Amino acid sequence: MHRVLAVAANTVKQILRMKIAVVFVLLLLVLLPAMAYSATGDGTVKGRLQTFISYGMSLVGLLLALLTLFGVTYSVTSDLVHRQVDMILTKPIRRHEFLLGKFLGVLFVDAALLVGLSAIVFGVTVYGPRFMGATERDRVQLANEFFTARKGLRPKEVDVSQEAEQEYQKLVKNRELDQYFEGVPKRIVMARLIQQKRLEKRAAAAGRDLVWEFDGVHLADPNGSLFVRFKVDVSVNPQDLQVYSKWMIGDLRPLRSGGQPQTPIYRAERKDQIRTAREFEVSGQVVARDGYLAVGFFNDPANNTVVIFPIEDGFEVLYKAGAFEANFLRAVALIFVKLVFMAALGIFAGSFLSFPVAVLLCLVVFLTGTVSGFVLESFGYLGSQLSVVYEYSLKLLVQVLPQFDQISPTGFLVAGRLIPWSMVAWTGVAIVGLKAILLLGVGLWVFRSREIARASV
Repeated sequence: MHRVLAVAANTVKQILRMKIAVVFVLLLLVLLPAMAYSATGDGTVKGRLQTFISYGMSLVGLLLALLTLFGVTYSVTSDLVHRQVDMILTKPIRRHEFLLGKFLGVLFVDAALLVGLSAIVFGVTVYGPRFMGATERDRVQLANEFFTARKGLRPKEVDVSQEAEQEYQKLVKNRELDQYFEGVPKRIVMARLIQQKRLEKRAAAAGRDLVWEFDGVHLADPNGSLFVRFKVDVSVNPQDLQVYSKWMIGDLRPLRSGGQPQTPIYRAERKDQIRTAREFEVSGQVVARDGYLAVGFFNDPANNTVVIFPIEDGFEVLYKAGAFEANFLRAVALIFVKLVFMAALGIFAGSFLSFPVAVLLCLVVFLTGTVSGFVLESFGYLGSQLSVVYEYSLKLLVQVLPQFDQISPTGFLVAGRLIPWSMVAWTGVAIVGLKAILLLGVGLWVFRSREIARASV
């Protein structure tokens, strides 16, 4: 083991001597304070902090990922090109110990830089309100909506597959299928029809209402708060781009039968900007003793338009489930998981490719994983013949790669959402325990099998 650590120590020195490493670190040290000063968001203190932590953590993750793939591939390939490996491997150091040392060395650099830079982001975020002129009202809002870790309750999706099938058969019968979905496979047409039917269930015409019901809502602190987060779209834009609404939140079951509710009912009239996320606070006492909670929305007739709650981020009930500090720590852990994979990928590429080609391969994998959701979604818009080809080729390859955009921690931190340890653990097992170790193992096998130098006589 001491031979592996010796190679790791030499790798750390090698990476720190790289000019690109110095440039990346200086960029982060300059840009992070600059972003803290210039971040504006929506103009509020909360908006400025959300903008800073979003761009700050994203920038830290991006530059460290680039530093990892450049550092580890350069460290491996340069030792091969400059024949440094010949002298190393003549000592009692095996090839797998050489690569493992490189792997651990770059991870040590990653861990040290990630801890230091994350501490800067954390410090600026926590102490930022003092220098932003935050009022007492701002501090309360930050404590409830930003410096927290909240779980979310979303409405259960209604099974609309039968309705979508009926709509599909109607299009076929009326010979309108080619008019709207020419050349599109049935499975994709059905997916779009199901999406359309789900949106219809989340839409309210002028003068109509929507009710969402939840069971098993048990707050850690019954006297705490709930937060209703929503964003609405409309069929026709109002003149001032705002909609009027009425809300009722609590145990609404007795009201349906004309009885008296046993818990308080929260009532509110609001005017909100369309296509913009909004939140409002509700006392946790509105939850019934059996854990039942209902949220009612009424579309004011004055709007004269259909109000739609988008499926992805249209409606959610949030409640506190943890502390910001622990949540931030879990976010850092998710970034480190990504760096471990990038280090293993760099070892794999550097074991048999030259430096430029190895870097190019790593960049392609990294960028594909960063936009994997967009790439996978784009396959659905291909023609039927091309779709079949890509379904069993590139799509499978993209699905095998880590989907970094699905585990991005910035979205959780910006919205004050809880990052559960189960998510961190599962991500670690899926990316590090399976994919990274597989890449590292293949890289070790290739490096062990290749010819390093030829004997000359």
